[in-house]
Amino acid sequence: MTSILAFARVIAAGFAFRALVLAAAVSIAAMGGAQAESRVALVVGNGAYKNVPGLPNPPNDAKDVAQALKSLGFNVTLLLDADRARFQKEVDEFGRKATTADVSMFYYGGHGLQVTAHNYLLPIDAEIHKPDDIEKASIHLDNVLDAQTGGSGIHLVFLDACRNDPTRYSKTPLRSSGLARTGNAPGFLIAYATQPDNVALDGAGRNSPFARALLDHLATPGLDISSMMIEVRKDVIAATGSSQVPWDNSSLTRQFYFAGNEAGKSSPETLLWQLAGQQHDRNLLAIYLERFPKGPHAEDVRALLPSLGQAVLPAEKPGPSLEDDLWKLALSSRERALAHLYLARYPTGSHAQEAGSLLASLESAEVAAADPAGVCERLATHPSDATVSAVGVDFATLAAHAPQAVEACDEAVRTHPDNAHFLALLARSTFASGRQTDGVALYRKAADAGDARAMVSLATLMENGDHISKNLRTAYTLYEKASARDNPDAAINLGVALFNGIGVQKDIPRALELFRKASQLGSARATFNLAKLVSDGVGGAKPSESLELFKKAADLGYPGAYRAAALLMDAGRVTPRDVDGAADQILKCVLADWGECLSELTGKTQVWTADTVRALQTQLKTAGHYAGPLDGKSGAALLPALRQWRLLGPPKKA
Repeated sequence: MTSILAFARVIAAGFAFRALVLAAAVSIAAMGGAQAESRVALVVGNGAYKNVPGLPNPPNDAKDVAQALKSLGFNVTLLLDADRARFQKEVDEFGRKATTADVSMFYYGGHGLQVTAHNYLLPIDAEIHKPDDIEKASIHLDNVLDAQTGGSGIHLVFLDACRNDPTRYSKTPLRSSGLARTGNAPGFLIAYATQPDNVALDGAGRNSPFARALLDHLATPGLDISSMMIEVRKDVIAATGSSQVPWDNSSLTRQFYFAGNEAGKSSPETLLWQLAGQQHDRNLLAIYLERFPKGPHAEDVRALLPSLGQAVLPAEKPGPSLEDDLWKLALSSRERALAHLYLARYPTGSHAQEAGSLLASLESAEVAAADPAGVCERLATHPSDATVSAVGVDFATLAAHAPQAVEACDEAVRTHPDNAHFLALLARSTFASGRQTDGVALYRKAADAGDARAMVSLATLMENGDHISKNLRTAYTLYEKASARDNPDAAINLGVALFNGIGVQKDIPRALELFRKASQLGSARATFNLAKLVSDGVGGAKPSESLELFKKAADLGYPGAYRAAALLMDAGRVTPRDVDGAADQILKCVLADWGECLSELTGKTQVWTADTVRALQTQLKTAGHYAGPLDGKSGAALLPALRQWRLLGPPKKA
């Protein structure tokens, strides 16, 4: 049985698995095929309130979401700072469109409140002094849901509408906290920025944490809406220290893809590498290294750059396919440099107007990210909390920039005193600067304020006796609290302790339960190690379930899981033998990892059975990369074909 000690401990200097491994499609051209269905959206952003505190970000959120939806084929009505009459008029008009559309989507950012389990959205002219004012001053969410009900299409509702209780300044505050969970009609998905009865943050940059995460994943090809909400949830949990956990209530009867349902999946990192490598494009290769300096294909890029003057691989001539691919990659990655490159090359291209709007919003976001809060997130984010916008830094890198990080995070704490996440980032920066005692004190303060990352970091220090007295009981209590706040690292660490019985009575069923929770929260590492335990039948688990867990770990961004799945298929150990499936998993590993699978296949020792290698050779031959014999032998003869595969991947579907 594989030892649980193989688990990677989540420590203050942890490793970033998250930043490079978002699910996407091999062929980004598939996005265009998603637009045959009719799609309508009403996007509302209210911030300039007259009688309650204003909110700076909802209009930005609404404009950015509207722009993204238009690029994905939605007919969008954008409503900014609307009074009640205009709000209600647009809801009624939206209802008429929604009943005949294949997909309808309502997005709202602004103040919202609940009264007796009913939710209300506030127009900017809302004036509420007593409960009786609510019905006539606001928009009842049920009215919006009723407007969408009636058609046979998919109905989506995204609510970033519970910043705080806007009535607390009135003479008779309602003491409302967040929104209530609602909606039970079939065909709906209702997504909330945070869990029921909780308060969401407006955000320190251009966008709220929920809107930013939604924008980062909305245009990812091959990502169904359920998987997208997992990615959004992970990012918001990470960006808010688990103080905000997005929630959704779904009665969908079929799956929905915003950006196309191309089956073959690859990461945005791999897509950028493939487009850059295929075109031998110095600009794209430079963008890759800027965005993914330690990515799985960074060495491929560095090796290719000096040979650009040589005809290593045929480059595709610029044309509609390249233009579309470049635009869709810019849209899905929300990478400013890619949007700028598209406009520079195609100033009158078919997506020039959309690219200009995207570039303007991304440049505005960069300006917002230059304030202390943005600098603090960029310099001090823990690798396990990495998002698309804040990739996370290891402890050594943070230590090298600790003075700047401490200064920025200190200012962020003063500017956003209610956001404990910045206090946790200040604690990490202070600890990295060499002021460990002060760092521990700040970790305690942030943990007391409810930040889950601070709880995990403090518990890890206690567990190891690192600049603090060793105290396993208190450490495990902190892990328990952070796990209850949906921090996957806390669940993993507590699970390891319970599995091994270190300082606590061994409890394997509870440990497996914690690993499953971390997996459900989207942890690739937890899913991979859970699959290893399940494959060994630990705790009475069914080994046959391990294959799907390995595949899930790979989809979540753990490339080594492709190889583990292939081993099971090759040997037929827990499921019927499947050499074609094994070959497919191995080739996915070749495409996604740091080069280990390619090296294994071309080394002197044959690891895989002849049947699986023969199936792999057949796939390479079908793709046009291999012309050798189907002899089932691995080794150096496969190297040219595997290099082509690593660059080009499987053929694009017609």
